Amino acid sequence: MELRLYNTLGRVKELFKPIKEGEAGVYTCGPTVYNYAHIGNLRTYITEDIFVRMLKLFGYKVKRVMNTTDVGHLVSDADTGEDKMEQSARREGKSAWEIAKFYTEAFFRDYKSLNCLMPDVLCPATEYIQEMIDLGLVLEGKGYTYSIAGDGLYFDTSKLPDYGKLAGKAHIDGIREGARIEANAGKRNPTDFAVWKFAAPEEKRQMEWASPWGRGFPGWHMECSAMAMKHLGETIDVHWGGEDHVAIHHTNEIAQSEGATGKPFSHYWMHARFLVVGESGKMSKSAGDFLTTSSVPERGYDPLAYRYYCLLTHYRKQLEFTWEGVEAAARGLDGLRALAARIKAEAAGQVTAADREAKYFKDFSAALADDINTPAALAVLWETLKDASIPAPQRLAFAVAAEEITALDLFKINEEQALPAELAALIKEREAARKAKDFKKSDELRKALSDKGVLIEDTSGGTKWKLTRG
Repeated sequence: MELRLYNTLGRVKELFKPIKEGEAGVYTCGPTVYNYAHIGNLRTYITEDIFVRMLKLFGYKVKRVMNTTDVGHLVSDADTGEDKMEQSARREGKSAWEIAKFYTEAFFRDYKSLNCLMPDVLCPATEYIQEMIDLGLVLEGKGYTYSIAGDGLYFDTSKLPDYGKLAGKAHIDGIREGARIEANAGKRNPTDFAVWKFAAPEEKRQMEWASPWGRGFPGWHMECSAMAMKHLGETIDVHWGGEDHVAIHHTNEIAQSEGATGKPFSHYWMHARFLVVGESGKMSKSAGDFLTTSSVPERGYDPLAYRYYCLLTHYRKQLEFTWEGVEAAARGLDGLRALAARIKAEAAGQVTAADREAKYFKDFSAALADDINTPAALAVLWETLKDASIPAPQRLAFAVAAEEITALDLFKINEEQALPAELAALIKEREAARKAKDFKKSDELRKALSDKGVLIEDTSGGTKWKLTRG
């Protein structure tokens, strides 16, 4: 199966060719842990989770690295203002370390509630200060940096001829004209960014470290380059993030990484579009205007209804959030689970391996291989599970394989309302009687099942059942 991915760097779909055959190194930008993650953030993590699961389905050995930003992310793209961690600590009357611990744990509770796989390597920024200092020393030694008194050590973007290639010339020109970031009088170029920020004597910072340039803390962009190269090498296969990372964060990661090594930093750059809600559009943690994952169960929905909701729209399309949409997704997920439960009952314990050569399996895989087309993959899943011409054990095997990708707990309803083996056997016996046109025995078995709390319905798609009592 050829895997084609949309690469933001070239703005086209490209055939995926990893550095090492059969292996994939993936770096995904993680949360800044100064507040709860909102559901727009989680859309990106769901997409990344599907991507990793897909790679595994296709036989790749995956190593995924993700950071948590617990220092260095300032409130301004221009490397000015207060560190978000320090700001949150002051607001909540806690230490910055307590804030980091609390919101890291909160993030991963939400993350796991959506059935997202944990990364293979998790990197808190504060545990990689020396790696960031070492990277800064390499950049300094190659002449890419300059110092602004009382401010910090900065990367000179004019020294890199292809600076901004990820975002595009027009976007970078807009930044240079002051469209996105306010002026800093000490910068040589508006797009220059901090490698290391100096701690001002009058500041009462909780997070600062000694460095060759003085006490301070790393620039936000430094952590991802240092961590990715430490765990995945100087050139990595795939780098993921939200679309808001393209113009500033990922652009600057490329600049400092490629400036330091002289090699491509990542072969594939992938970005999920925003989730928008109402007239306000993009949610903002800084503005306090956002919905969290806990909002979903508070409304009475399974958190996985939100996962299903996200999979219904391609990751490179903007997703408009509405509670009506979540309601529809919840009904759809319930229907899919009920279908999986019926198939499991029909299979009556028969276990078979998924037939990867079957058309439905190939169609499902092809949808995923086409730049992670989850809407098309879900359509194949629905069609296959409803197709009574495919033996129940084969449909069950496909549902199990699809669950490894979708992670929707397809058999959750079956676990909660499992049929005892004797009832499943009676359903199977009745189906055999109907096929033999032994209608007397079929009716007797229907009544026996009804007496035991199982309602039988004969449809054109086969026999369906429902528990009438627990």
